[in-house]
Amino acid sequence: MQALKNIVINAAMSWALLFGLTTAATATPTSDFEQTKVRAEQGISLSQVVLGGYYADGIGVRQDYAKAFYWYQKSADQGHSGGQFQMGQAYRSGQGVRQDYAKAFYWYQKSANQNNRNAQSAVGISYELGDGVRQNKTTAKEWYGKSCDNGQQIGCDQYKRLNEQGY
Repeated sequence: MQALKNIVINAAMSWALLFGLTTAATATPTSDFEQTKVRAEQGISLSQVVLGGYYADGIGVRQDYAKAFYWYQKSADQGHSGGQFQMGQAYRSGQGVRQDYAKAFYWYQKSANQNNRNAQSAVGISYELGDGVRQNKTTAKEWYGKSCDNGQQIGCDQYKRLNEQGY
């Protein structure tokens, strides 16, 4: 069970990198950071998510998980599904905030309800492992299926695995 948990957590972190930080990874550090910061300060929710990624990865600025969390929260509070997903990731990992699986699940659920495929898989992971919510592999499979339907290959793989196990 611990091996599965490690695989699932590593997959979730990979999703975060693919979803939230792809733009950050390809940015010209200083100029893109400054431009993004201006837009984030103007209240543009997508820029707030990206700025959070810059702080989380230390791109164009010194790495600071607390500031990353701050910007993710600004975006999430505006209803941006990417910001909500990143809030879930922060609470799950404990980076920039005290680790809290129940709060991670709350934010994943908000994002998943907006059809964020990464969050849908994260909700599936939470149900499968019982992290922040009562364990329920049947419900986990349903969320993996939603993620798969939205094009998330890892969701498809997890759905298939649970289906083969009889869930």
